[in-house]
Amino acid sequence: MVGQIRTALVAVALLLLVGCGGPAAGPSAERSLILATTTSTQDSGLLDALLPAFTADTGWGVKTVAVGSGQAIELGRRGEADVLLVHSPAAEEALVAEGATGQRRLVMHNDFVLVGPASDPAGVRGAGAAEAMTRIAGAGTVFVSRGDDSGTDAREDQLWESAGIAPGGSWYQETGQGMGATLRIADENGGYTLSDRATWLSQPGSLVVLGEGDPGLLNVYHVIEMTTGAGDRVQPEGAAAFADWILDAPAQQMIGDFGRAEYGQPLFVPDAGKPDPTG
Repeated sequence: MVGQIRTALVAVALLLLVGCGGPAAGPSAERSLILATTTSTQDSGLLDALLPAFTADTGWGVKTVAVGSGQAIELGRRGEADVLLVHSPAAEEALVAEGATGQRRLVMHNDFVLVGPASDPAGVRGAGAAEAMTRIAGAGTVFVSRGDDSGTDAREDQLWESAGIAPGGSWYQETGQGMGATLRIADENGGYTLSDRATWLSQPGSLVVLGEGDPGLLNVYHVIEMTTGAGDRVQPEGAAAFADWILDAPAQQMIGDFGRAEYGQPLFVPDAGKPDPTG
């Protein structure tokens, strides 16, 4: 008799668990989306500031994949990410033209800076971007490239092309790594590199800004919503939730304030609703 009662109680307990959603109910069962983004948003600490607020506001958890923009875009193309936050305009436009995305909207900008040792062995301080690249190549001083198909890597390629130079040889080193690691390697080798300003500001080291302000150094970030046209696993609802949230006034204020107290200047400039400089 006792055994029958115990069996009945277990059955009732199991029914209650199923009816309540089982052990997975509660915060651990929150909806979760995949954000593919750049190493600059990760290395600068911006995501650490934004994502907890996004989850608190919307109930969507976020799994972040921080890679170069090219790799992030490829994840979106394969339907392995729900939403992208990237800074490689030409590659973004190519993705949108394929027809598997939702909206692509302007989020923020900062700029690229040419950094190197304070001694400036190639004499690039104050030169225009293309002229600086010409001087570095002419002097054969170390230049450390990400070489990872990132937005920064794509912009660097454009600068070399503008200078009419195909870089190569022992002075030109590719890390295949993110911005933080590339800055450290350039610092260790007394070399130059191209960095987004936010990551340079947030990383320790002795490299100084030697080139800035050139129109070719503008660094613009967009959010791109993926759709099920890219793959059945894509969650358009989550993508739209993230895109709408990051473009709303409170998140834009957070972006504009980020870094101000620690570095004396914001690391990113919020741009939601402004004309898109990339067209």
